[in-house]
Amino acid sequence: MAHLKIGIVGSAGRMGQSLVREIVQTDGVRLVAASEHATHPALGQDAGSFSGLGALGIKITDDSGQVFEIADSVLEFSGPQATVSHAGLAAAAGVCHVIGTTGLNPKEEAALGAAAEKTAIFWAPNMSIAVNVLIALAEQAAGALNDDFDIEILEMHHRHKVDAPSGTALALGRAVAKGRGVDLEEVSQRARDGITGERRRGDIGFAVLRGGDVVGNHSVILAGGNDRLELTHQATSRQIFAAGAVRAAIWLQRKPPGLYGMRDMLGFAG
Repeated sequence: MAHLKIGIVGSAGRMGQSLVREIVQTDGVRLVAASEHATHPALGQDAGSFSGLGALGIKITDDSGQVFEIADSVLEFSGPQATVSHAGLAAAAGVCHVIGTTGLNPKEEAALGAAAEKTAIFWAPNMSIAVNVLIALAEQAAGALNDDFDIEILEMHHRHKVDAPSGTALALGRAVAKGRGVDLEEVSQRARDGITGERRRGDIGFAVLRGGDVVGNHSVILAGGNDRLELTHQATSRQIFAAGAVRAAIWLQRKPPGLYGMRDMLGFAG
């Protein structure tokens, strides 16, 4: 059976290296191309050696266009602007694109949707299978408990993360808002400082922590007058995100053009 040919954009970053290792360890897939931005010190090095493996014969280049030319599916965890640009390359080449980038604004999300009219694109703010189960559970819990229960979403990541709240925290926020039948933008409370007054009934609060090398911790807290429900996920290795992305690449093959996500792959309703 032919192997699925996978390319990686951003192959020398922390997630890129995890993707290289996951591809090598997964049956039925093969790394065929790897790229990085034009000033990255990893350019010219072997993607396998750079990721702590043996040489794979795949040199890291600054030609992301070539990655889309020779791969069946391209994996990417990068910045929003670069991701939108690469989605355009995927659409032009008819190549599947698996995206784990966070921090996209509504215009950039719409651009992914436009690219997905021409090819299959899979986008998830968090590629962990367990986190996406958490998102589904959070929606159900919010729907079952009325707004006598205050909802707070707490997330912590490493000191190098540049966007806040995390994409996963926002996905959790959208899930609990959907469970309650409200618009997240109307009830979202992103910051508290000084004399804020009492908590507004029905708000969905976000708290953000940054520090150390924390891979990613997320909690949804539903606090009532006499009891409290907490749903929590803690990531201890980036490898869980790489595993989810490779699984998505395999699942996405032969899918018609469209914008897909974890709900589609895991078979969740809604």
